[in-house]
Amino acid sequence: MPSIYQPRRPRASPLWQIVHHAWGDFLATTSTAIAGPTAPSTSKPAKDHTIYPYQLRNREITEVDEVWCADITYIPMERGHAYLVAIMDWHSRAVLAWGLSNTMDSGFCVRALKEAMSRTGRRPKIFNTDQGSQFTGRDWISTLEAHGIEISMDGKGRWMDNVFIERLWRSLKYEKIRLWSYDTVGDLRGHVADWMDFYNHRRKHQALDYATPWSIYEPIKQRAA
Repeated sequence: MPSIYQPRRPRASPLWQIVHHAWGDFLATTSTAIAGPTAPSTSKPAKDHTIYPYQLRNREITEVDEVWCADITYIPMERGHAYLVAIMDWHSRAVLAWGLSNTMDSGFCVRALKEAMSRTGRRPKIFNTDQGSQFTGRDWISTLEAHGIEISMDGKGRWMDNVFIERLWRSLKYEKIRLWSYDTVGDLRGHVADWMDFYNHRRKHQALDYATPWSIYEPIKQRAA
Protein backbone atom coordinates (compact mmCIF):
# COMPACT_ATOMS: atom_id res chain seq x y z
CA MET A 1 0.00 0.00 0.00
CA PRO A 2 1.48 3.41 -0.94
CA SER A 3 1.93 5.84 1.94
CA ILE A 4 -0.65 8.57 2.36
CA TYR A 5 0.90 11.89 1.49
CA GLN A 6 0.62 14.51 4.22
CA PRO A 7 2.32 17.79 3.27
CA ARG A 8 4.30 19.49 6.01
CA ARG A 9 4.28 23.19 6.82
CA PRO A 10 7.12 25.06 5.09
CA ARG A 11 10.06 25.98 7.31
CA ALA A 12 9.72 29.71 6.68
CA SER A 13 9.92 32.96 8.59
CA PRO A 14 6.81 35.15 8.88
CA LEU A 15 8.32 37.66 6.44
CA TRP A 16 9.04 34.95 3.88
CA GLN A 17 5.52 33.58 4.28
CA ILE A 18 4.15 36.99 3.34
CA VAL A 19 6.40 37.17 0.29
CA HIS A 20 5.66 33.54 -0.58
CA HIS A 21 1.90 34.04 -0.68
CA ALA A 22 2.06 37.42 -2.42
CA TRP A 23 4.50 36.40 -5.13
CA GLY A 24 4.19 32.62 -5.34
CA ASP A 25 2.11 32.52 -8.50
CA PHE A 26 4.33 35.09 -10.19
CA LEU A 27 7.54 33.25 -9.37
CA ALA A 28 6.04 29.98 -10.61
CA THR A 29 5.41 31.27 -14.11
CA THR A 30 8.54 29.55 -15.37
CA SER A 31 10.43 26.49 -14.22
CA THR A 32 13.60 28.61 -14.03
CA ALA A 33 12.03 31.19 -11.74
CA ILE A 34 10.56 28.71 -9.32
CA ALA A 35 13.77 26.72 -9.04
CA GLY A 36 15.75 29.76 -8.04
CA PRO A 37 17.81 32.59 -9.52
CA THR A 38 20.81 30.38 -10.36
CA ALA A 39 18.80 27.71 -12.16
CA PRO A 40 19.98 27.06 -15.73
CA SER A 41 17.56 27.38 -18.61
CA THR A 42 15.79 24.09 -19.39
CA SER A 43 14.34 25.41 -22.67
CA LYS A 44 17.52 26.40 -24.53
CA PRO A 45 17.01 25.85 -28.28
CA ALA A 46 19.56 24.46 -30.70
CA LYS A 47 20.28 26.62 -33.74
CA ASP A 48 20.28 23.77 -36.26
CA HIS A 49 17.08 22.06 -35.04
CA THR A 50 13.69 22.42 -36.71
CA ILE A 51 11.05 24.32 -34.71
CA TYR A 52 7.47 23.12 -35.23
CA PRO A 53 4.40 25.40 -35.05
CA TYR A 54 2.15 25.59 -32.01
CA GLN A 55 -1.05 23.67 -32.84
CA LEU A 56 -3.17 24.20 -29.73
CA ARG A 57 -4.12 27.87 -30.02
CA ASN A 58 -7.93 28.21 -29.82
CA ARG A 59 -8.27 24.42 -29.83
CA GLU A 60 -10.69 22.91 -27.30
CA ILE A 61 -9.21 19.67 -25.95
CA THR A 62 -12.04 17.44 -24.81
CA GLU A 63 -10.63 13.90 -24.79
CA VAL A 64 -7.77 12.01 -23.17
CA ASP A 65 -4.89 11.16 -25.51
CA GLU A 66 -5.84 14.05 -27.77
CA VAL A 67 -2.77 15.96 -26.58
CA TRP A 68 0.16 14.96 -24.40
CA CYS A 69 2.79 17.43 -23.23
CA ALA A 70 6.23 17.30 -21.65
CA ASP A 71 8.57 19.64 -19.85
CA ILE A 72 11.82 19.62 -17.86
CA THR A 73 12.49 21.37 -14.56
CA TYR A 74 15.69 21.91 -12.58
CA ILE A 75 15.99 20.72 -8.98
CA PRO A 76 18.94 21.80 -6.82
CA MET A 77 20.27 19.34 -4.24
CA GLU A 78 22.69 19.52 -1.32
CA ARG A 79 25.41 18.22 -3.61
CA GLY A 80 24.77 18.95 -7.25
CA HIS A 81 21.43 19.03 -9.02
CA ALA A 82 18.97 16.98 -11.04
CA TYR A 83 16.60 17.46 -13.93
CA LEU A 84 13.05 16.12 -13.84
CA VAL A 85 10.96 15.44 -16.96
CA ALA A 86 7.24 14.62 -16.92
CA ILE A 87 4.86 13.37 -19.60
CA MET A 88 1.30 14.60 -19.02
CA ASP A 89 -2.06 14.02 -20.66
CA TRP A 90 -3.46 17.50 -21.32
CA HIS A 91 -7.18 16.78 -20.82
CA SER A 92 -6.98 14.75 -17.59
CA ARG A 93 -3.78 16.37 -16.20
CA ALA A 94 -2.54 12.84 -15.42
CA VAL A 95 1.23 12.32 -15.25
CA LEU A 96 1.80 9.27 -17.45
CA ALA A 97 5.54 8.94 -16.80
CA TRP A 98 8.45 10.90 -15.38
CA GLY A 99 12.19 10.58 -15.11
CA LEU A 100 15.23 12.05 -13.34
CA SER A 101 18.73 12.68 -14.61
CA ASN A 102 21.80 14.61 -13.49
CA THR A 103 22.44 15.64 -17.10
CA MET A 104 20.08 17.50 -19.39
CA ASP A 105 20.33 15.33 -22.50
CA SER A 106 17.52 13.93 -24.62
CA GLY A 107 17.99 10.33 -23.46
CA PHE A 108 16.00 10.51 -20.22
CA CYS A 109 13.22 12.40 -22.02
CA VAL A 110 12.91 9.75 -24.71
CA ARG A 111 12.91 7.01 -22.06
CA ALA A 112 10.03 8.74 -20.25
CA LEU A 113 8.11 9.10 -23.52
CA LYS A 114 8.53 5.40 -24.32
CA GLU A 115 7.57 4.48 -20.75
CA ALA A 116 4.36 6.52 -21.04
CA MET A 117 3.35 4.75 -24.25
CA SER A 118 4.29 1.33 -22.87
CA ARG A 119 2.55 1.87 -19.52
CA THR A 120 -0.72 3.10 -21.03
CA GLY A 121 -0.69 1.15 -24.29
CA ARG A 122 -1.78 4.40 -25.93
CA ARG A 123 -0.35 7.40 -27.73
CA PRO A 124 -1.55 10.96 -28.33
CA LYS A 125 -2.70 12.59 -31.54
CA ILE A 126 -0.53 15.64 -30.80
CA PHE A 127 2.50 16.07 -28.54
CA ASN A 128 3.34 19.58 -27.29
CA THR A 129 6.64 20.75 -25.77
CA ASP A 130 8.74 23.89 -25.57
CA GLN A 131 11.56 24.57 -28.02
CA GLY A 132 14.31 23.11 -25.84
CA SER A 133 16.97 21.11 -27.65
CA GLN A 134 15.93 17.87 -25.89
CA PHE A 135 12.56 18.12 -27.69
CA THR A 136 13.84 19.32 -31.07
CA GLY A 137 16.63 16.76 -31.41
CA ARG A 138 16.50 13.79 -33.74
CA ASP A 139 16.00 11.13 -31.02
CA TRP A 140 12.83 12.77 -29.67
CA ILE A 141 11.39 13.81 -33.04
CA SER A 142 12.02 10.43 -34.67
CA THR A 143 10.27 8.63 -31.80
CA LEU A 144 7.16 10.79 -32.25
CA GLU A 145 7.22 10.41 -36.03
CA ALA A 146 7.63 6.62 -35.78
CA HIS A 147 4.33 6.47 -33.86
CA GLY A 148 2.46 8.84 -36.17
CA ILE A 149 2.21 11.62 -33.55
CA GLU A 150 1.81 15.22 -34.68
CA ILE A 151 4.33 17.66 -33.21
CA SER A 152 3.50 21.00 -31.58
CA MET A 153 5.87 23.44 -29.87
CA ASP A 154 5.26 26.47 -27.68
CA GLY A 155 5.99 29.92 -29.00
CA LYS A 156 9.39 31.22 -27.91
CA GLY A 157 9.22 32.39 -24.30
CA ARG A 158 5.50 31.53 -24.02
CA TRP A 159 5.29 29.41 -20.85
CA MET A 160 1.48 29.79 -20.93
CA ASP A 161 1.40 27.54 -24.02
CA ASN A 162 2.23 24.63 -21.69
CA VAL A 163 0.52 25.99 -18.59
CA PHE A 164 -0.74 22.73 -17.05
CA ILE A 165 2.69 21.19 -16.67
CA GLU A 166 4.07 24.51 -15.36
CA ARG A 167 1.41 24.32 -12.64
CA LEU A 168 2.49 20.76 -11.90
CA TRP A 169 6.06 21.97 -11.23
CA ARG A 170 4.79 24.75 -8.98
CA SER A 171 2.74 22.35 -6.87
CA LEU A 172 5.48 19.73 -6.65
CA LYS A 173 8.08 22.25 -5.54
CA TYR A 174 5.91 24.11 -3.05
CA GLU A 175 4.43 20.98 -1.49
CA LYS A 176 7.36 18.57 -1.56
CA ILE A 177 10.71 19.58 -3.00
CA ARG A 178 11.26 22.74 -0.95
CA LEU A 179 10.44 20.99 2.31
CA TRP A 180 13.27 18.46 2.14
CA SER A 181 16.97 18.29 1.38
CA TYR A 182 18.42 15.66 -0.96
CA ASP A 183 21.92 14.21 -0.99
CA THR A 184 21.45 11.91 -3.98
CA VAL A 185 19.21 11.46 -6.99
CA GLY A 186 18.00 8.26 -5.32
CA ASP A 187 16.77 10.24 -2.31
CA LEU A 188 15.02 12.69 -4.59
CA ARG A 189 13.44 9.91 -6.67
CA GLY A 190 11.65 8.44 -3.65
CA HIS A 191 10.09 11.78 -2.71
CA VAL A 192 9.05 12.55 -6.27
CA ALA A 193 7.47 9.10 -6.64
CA ASP A 194 5.50 9.59 -3.41
CA TRP A 195 4.18 12.98 -4.52
CA MET A 196 3.36 11.86 -8.08
CA ASP A 197 1.30 8.97 -6.70
CA PHE A 198 -0.57 11.42 -4.47
CA TYR A 199 -1.11 13.82 -7.37
CA ASN A 200 -2.41 11.20 -9.81
CA HIS A 201 -4.59 9.13 -7.50
CA ARG A 202 -5.60 11.25 -4.51
CA ARG A 203 -5.51 14.94 -5.40
CA LYS A 204 -8.91 16.19 -6.60
CA HIS A 205 -8.99 19.00 -9.15
CA GLN A 206 -11.70 21.63 -9.30
CA ALA A 207 -11.29 21.83 -13.09
CA LEU A 208 -12.05 18.07 -13.27
CA ASP A 209 -15.24 18.38 -11.17
CA TYR A 210 -13.22 17.29 -8.14
CA ALA A 211 -12.07 14.05 -9.72
CA THR A 212 -8.46 12.85 -9.65
CA PRO A 213 -6.34 12.98 -12.82
CA TRP A 214 -5.97 9.21 -13.11
CA SER A 215 -9.70 8.56 -12.64
CA ILE A 216 -10.32 10.81 -15.66
CA TYR A 217 -7.52 9.30 -17.74
CA GLU A 218 -8.42 5.68 -16.97
CA PRO A 219 -11.93 5.30 -15.49
CA ILE A 220 -12.63 2.31 -13.22
CA LYS A 221 -14.97 0.65 -15.74
CA GLN A 222 -12.20 0.82 -18.35
CA ARG A 223 -9.61 -0.66 -15.98
CA ALA A 224 -11.97 -3.54 -15.19
CA ALA A 225 -12.54 -4.38 -18.87
